[in-house]
Amino acid sequence: MSYTALAAAGVVLTLVLDLWILRTRLVTRRVFWTAYAIILFFQLVTNGVLTGFDIVRYDPAAIAGPRIAFAPVEDLLFGFALVTQTLAWWVWWGVRHGNE
Repeated sequence: MSYTALAAAGVVLTLVLDLWILRTRLVTRRVFWTAYAIILFFQLVTNGVLTGFDIVRYDPAAIAGPRIAFAPVEDLLFGFALVTQTLAWWVWWGVRHGNE
C-alpha cells in the first residue's frame, strides 16, 4: 500500500472513530479547528525544516507529488489523523471517567 493510500485510510478511520465509534464529534467543533490550525502551523514549520534540509527524504514513487513547505501533502493527512485521534481518545476517556 502506498504512503498516499495509508494517509487517506488514516484520515477515514480517524473520522469514523471520532464521529461514530467514540462519538466525541471533535471535528464538528470550532474549538477543535482553532487548535488544529495552531498545530498545523508548527507541523508545517517542522516538516519544512526536516524535509528542506534533507534530514527526511521521501521516495517520489511512494507519494502523490504535491508538497507544502517541502513535505508531501500526505504528511498533513497523517498529522491530522494523529492529532485528532489523540484528542478524541482523550475526550472519550475523560467523559467515561466523569472528567468532561
